[in-house]
Parts: sequence; C-alpha cells; structure tokens
Amino acid sequence: MALNRKIFNNSFDCDKLKEECGVFGVLGLNDAANFVALGLHALQHRGQEAGGIVAYDPSQGFNSARRFGYVRDNFTSQSLMETLPGSLAIGHVRYSTAGAKGAAIRDVQPFFGEFAMGGAAIAHNGNLTNADSLRRELIERGSIFQSSSDSECIIHLMARSLQRNIPERMEDALRRVEGAFSIVAMTRSKLIGVRDPRGVRPLVLGKVGDGFALSSETCALDIIGAEFVRDVEPGEMVVISNNGIESIFPFRRQNSKFCIFEHVYFSRPDSIIHGQSVYETRRRIGVELAKESPIDADLVCPVPDSGTPAAIGFSQQSGIPYAMGIIRNQYMGRTFIEPTEQIRNMGVRLKLNVNRALIKDKRIILVDDSVVRGTTSQKIKEMIIDAGAKEVHFRIASPPTAWPCFYGVDTPQREKLIAATMTEEEMRQHLSVNTLKFISLDGLYRATGEKEGRDTKCPQYCDACFSGEYPVLPSDMLEKGFKLKHAEVVDGS
Repeated sequence: MALNRKIFNNSFDCDKLKEECGVFGVLGLNDAANFVALGLHALQHRGQEAGGIVAYDPSQGFNSARRFGYVRDNFTSQSLMETLPGSLAIGHVRYSTAGAKGAAIRDVQPFFGEFAMGGAAIAHNGNLTNADSLRRELIERGSIFQSSSDSECIIHLMARSLQRNIPERMEDALRRVEGAFSIVAMTRSKLIGVRDPRGVRPLVLGKVGDGFALSSETCALDIIGAEFVRDVEPGEMVVISNNGIESIFPFRRQNSKFCIFEHVYFSRPDSIIHGQSVYETRRRIGVELAKESPIDADLVCPVPDSGTPAAIGFSQQSGIPYAMGIIRNQYMGRTFIEPTEQIRNMGVRLKLNVNRALIKDKRIILVDDSVVRGTTSQKIKEMIIDAGAKEVHFRIASPPTAWPCFYGVDTPQREKLIAATMTEEEMRQHLSVNTLKFISLDGLYRATGEKEGRDTKCPQYCDACFSGEYPVLPSDMLEKGFKLKHAEVVDGS
C-alpha cells in the first residue's frame, strides 16, 4: 500500500480536500451486507483508503470484514460476502484525517465493542475536536486503545457509561464529545443513526421494501433502490428496529452549521442535500461566478470532474461556449505503476490531458471547484499554455480556502494553504495566469439558496475553511498552538 499511496499523493487528487469517510447501514433486508457493499461503492468518493462492513445474524452473531483499497476490489467476492450473513449490517469507507496516515487495519471502521447487554458496532463520519484530551483521560482510567482513530473514543465512553441499554449509552458518550459526527451504528436488533447538534456532516434516512437504510448521501440510496425519506436532523438520534423508527433529540439545540463544502465539492452531484440538488447548486455557483467576475474569452472549460457543473453555469450566464478542453483519464487507479521519480514528476498528466485541437489559439476560462495548495492549478495552467492557448483565466467555484478544517476533512496545515499566505493578486502572479477570481462568500450563499447572501451574525453553514469562523471550538488544536482568527468561535462556545 505504501508504494501505491505514494504515487497517488503526487497525482491530481493530492491538491484536493478529502472528505474523511462515508457511512451506510441497512436493516430488514436479507443479505444486508451485499446492500451495504453497494451503498459503500456509491460513497467511494468520500473515502478511498479503506472500507469495512459489520453484519449480524442470530445464528452466527457479529461478523466483520475490513480491507484496504476500493470497495470494488474487496467486497465483490462471493466467498467474502458469504462470511457476512444477516439482515442487519453497517459499513464505512475511509480517508484518514484523525489517526495515522496509511495506518494499520485496526484503524479501519466500523469499530466493534462487546458490552454487558450485547455487542455493538459503530461507523463515524466527522472528527472529534477533543479526542486527544478524551483519549488521555480514558487511558489514565484504564482504557486500552486498539487504534489511532478518534472514533474509538466513543466505544470506550460507551463502555464506561452506566446507562441501561446501548442507545442510551451512545447518547451518554456523545454528550462528552466535541466536533462533528454523523454516526451509523448497530446492535443485535437495531440500526442507529445520529448527527451532532450542529449537523456539520450529512446523514439521510431511506426506505427499501420492508427495510430501512441510513446513508451519508442520497446517491447511495439510489443504488439499492431505496426511497429517500428525509434527512436525519441535526442533534437527532433515530433508533430503527422491526417495530419502526424512534426519534430522539438528546442534545441541547444549537444553530445548524452544515458544511458548505458539501455543496461545493464533497457530495456527489446526483445527491440531494437538504432538499437541494447538488448539481443544480453547483451550476448556480457558476452563474453567480459569471455575474461577479465576467471576462471576455472564447471557451469555458471545466477542470474535470468537480468543476463541470459550475463551468456549465458560467457558460450559460456569460454566453461563452462550454467545451471539454481537458479530458480526465477515468481509468487511472492507485496501482498504476511503480512511482519512480520520473513518473511522479508527470503529476497531473497521469489524470488529465489537454484537448489540444480545441485549445490552440483560444482564450480559455478554466473553472475549478477550489484551490488548496495551488500546485495542481499551476500544472494545469502550464498544460493549457503548452497546448497553444492565448490566454488563461481561472474562475474558482469557492472562496479562497485559507483555514484548515477540523470537522472531518483532510486539510493541510494553514501555512500550506496558498490563500493563507497570498492575496488574490499574489496568487494570480504566482500561477502566472491572465486573471484569477474566486466566488465571494455572499455569492456562494446565494447559490445555495440564501438570497441575501451570508448572514454575518449567524451564518447558516459552517464556512470555517473560508472565513476562519469555527462553530465548534477545536480544543485539541488550540492546545497544540493553533491560533483562531477571533478570540471566540462564531457561536461563542
């Protein structure tokens, strides 16, 4: 795995923010693990490092399988799936943020614990901002950790709880944690879903036949033929059994702070978020971007694939023709070739290639979803110029990413974010492009349906990666010396 990861981290995807993981669970369907595998396949974009499934069968108890790599390479084996019988199963796909990179198989979720009242498994999407202090406390009190993941803290807190059943123990445990969590868990007879009080990360409920499903996104419901029922609400716990659904709100009500970057990049464009089409929101981002930063050019070209909807919107608003000036190699996998220095230096070219016949002698507007370090943008610009473009104009479908995320996104240290150290004009000069413009934060909010833009007193989303205003105190990082933009986080907590 080390060799494969090495080249992958030098490819196009290295300069993109990574969502930590995706979660999926099914109750009430025969061979539930097979449905979970399909769901995880649809959520692969949320985590490509590893995946795992836990299933329960009354005659065989809990069984699990955890593997590195893609779902398609591991959970399509009949012999493996036959080891996961039962009508109740949960799964997880991972891209590590908390814990060691390229960690051992013990870091792969779902995590399992055996309690006095029976076993339970848990899969977590998000990041606990007080995990370090919790881990120290738990270790001092005798807990023995098996992984480097922050999510394992929840299992240990549940084990120490004195509540009478597993859902109540989970409530008890989650009252101790800070940060972002969307959780899918299971007992011998129940499927449980829960979101943190601010609802930073997504979680949805679906119905399929006589069974139910929980998923990070609606696109994974579609793949198993499930009907979308509703979002799990911020601060809500749903406990699903053969008797139906119980809804509980165990936490103090707080202002919702859903991650706005789910609209920009993380979620699949065919998903529905809070009643809105992700694709349509991204198209509207392109429309707003064209209104805010018009430019005379010959072609609007997306940086595929995440820049495509915004480029379509930009083209529609500006009247400048849309064209596929860059082609993505859909078959570039993690195990492409041994990463010699010569191959690593090819970088972006392993994933993207310029449509030279289209680009030559044209003034090109390149639309991308974000700029993180700026390394990929620079290489793409060089490819476009090498292909004979007369001008290159970058239009970015998100505001400058100037602050790290602590809520379940793999973000570089702040000093490695190009927008944290340069102004927009300095970035333009650094990239050597004719113009560079980002959508404004107000424009991004308008594209998500907030007609008046961003409410500065109480933003409807978590936009900390753009604004530096953190809705949840990053306790562990403050201990390590991280400096907030303001003395207090936006909610004053």
